[in-house]
Amino acid sequence: MSDAQTDAAAGEAALQALRAGGKREVAKALARLESWPDAAETWALLDAAHRAEGGHVIGLTGPPGVGKSSLVNRLIAEWRGRGLTVAVLAVDPSSRRTRGALLGDRTRIETDPEDRGVFVRSMAARDRLGGLAEITWPCAALMRALFDRVLIETVGVGQSETEIADLADTVVLGVQPASGDALQFMKSGVMETPHVLAVTKADLGGAARQALADLKGALTLAPPLQDGSRPVALACSSQSREGVSALIDAVEARAVGGTARADRAARRWAELALRERFGRRGLAAAANRFDSAAFAASPYSETGAVLSALEAALNGALQEDRRSP
Repeated sequence: MSDAQTDAAAGEAALQALRAGGKREVAKALARLESWPDAAETWALLDAAHRAEGGHVIGLTGPPGVGKSSLVNRLIAEWRGRGLTVAVLAVDPSSRRTRGALLGDRTRIETDPEDRGVFVRSMAARDRLGGLAEITWPCAALMRALFDRVLIETVGVGQSETEIADLADTVVLGVQPASGDALQFMKSGVMETPHVLAVTKADLGGAARQALADLKGALTLAPPLQDGSRPVALACSSQSREGVSALIDAVEARAVGGTARADRAARRWAELALRERFGRRGLAAAANRFDSAAFAASPYSETGAVLSALEAALNGALQEDRRSP
């Protein structure tokens, strides 16, 4: 058996162990993934997850205060009521001192600790400005192999924090009534991101109806999304539960064809990882690997091999420079 086959078998075995081990083992796996992101065992596990039949990845984004965490609670309850398992990755702003998650979204999301069908993990955005943490990408790849629905709650979004569109199968954008957000979105790039626009706090009545009307008017001027679909706008309320089922239905209507989107997400993550560590020249040096059959089958191991090769080349160049008179 070749080294690649051995790694693949080890990855499949590790994935099966996670499926049988429950939430404690999943939490340990995510901790290992964050602590040893470049370990061969990590790449093998992620490749096995990538090849597995995957769940639907949903991104929930929107400005601070729009009620994302409250809506997460309702979405979890609705999905569990439909017999679906749910993982939540909540990305928080970072503490400048500890670099940990500052708000701790996990404390605002109410779940039954005995329910094996729900898993919630907070993660710090650190110095990233795209609304996601670096670790969110591989965590989402693993979670989609273990849960039916993977919900990623981003850091509060403005007009440029639209990285979630590269990762999620479906993006839900929360809009708060009477905040001016709907008018701002008419002229902002964020309108090109969501598949579903949800006016939160529909129980506010007239303000919510006006925001929804503004959004629907804006959508008549917006071009189709990248996949050719048109965004859906609706109103919902976490407090009264009004419209939550309709929101779920709009998301579930897109719960098909996730394999191609998972492939694109893996490639986008590889590009980001290479660019962040080695800049544009590092990305250009590895670009030809992205279209190979090996990358399509094992994108995480292939990216890891490229990162290791570039790291070795850089270290060799630095040592040679130190030896030069």
